Amino acid sequence: MLFDGPEDAAVTILLAHGAGAPMDSASMTACAKALAAEGFRVVRFEFDYMAARRSGGRKPSPRAETLNPEFKAAVETLGATGALLIGGKSMGGRVASMIADELYAQGKIIGLLCLGYPFHPPGKPGQLRTKHLEDLKTPTLICQGTRDEFGTREEALGYQLSDAIEVLWLEDGDHDLKPRKTISGYSAADHLKTMAQAVARRVGGLLE
Repeated sequence: MLFDGPEDAAVTILLAHGAGAPMDSASMTACAKALAAEGFRVVRFEFDYMAARRSGGRKPSPRAETLNPEFKAAVETLGATGALLIGGKSMGGRVASMIADELYAQGKIIGLLCLGYPFHPPGKPGQLRTKHLEDLKTPTLICQGTRDEFGTREEALGYQLSDAIEVLWLEDGDHDLKPRKTISGYSAADHLKTMAQAVARRVGGLLE
């Protein structure tokens, strides 16, 4: 596990990585630093298949649902004493979304954070991964770039999402939330700060 932010933070965020990049990728690190700057304790962990790649293996990415037990185990291993959010980048957020309601009902988490949710595989908008999001009970924030190839703002207009889900659209952001500054006027740092501030507002409302 990798830790960022104050040890005595009131809220901890446990994040999993995406399918193809590890927990210390540039994108994950930037997101963690931005959230830590808002006062969160941010913890990143790695699924076993990704950890195995560090020792030279080329284990393929497993089906997301098969990782549910590993995410639950990470929650138990972390043993957060205060309020806990779970989530992650792309596939990591998707896995978190599949176990969120169970943990929420048990009082183990207060919410869910998805950074670049993979609504569908790139180029396959008909293969939606949204069925379980239609009746999600866990308070959720999805931070999505408007040109994310895994689900654009235009495509999402047709999705049936639970009222518990709030989507923060970041203008011209890609799957890593990065915009093209010459086109949008925003930098990657701008979007990450907006993301982290949105999380802080959402969490503030949950703790009231």
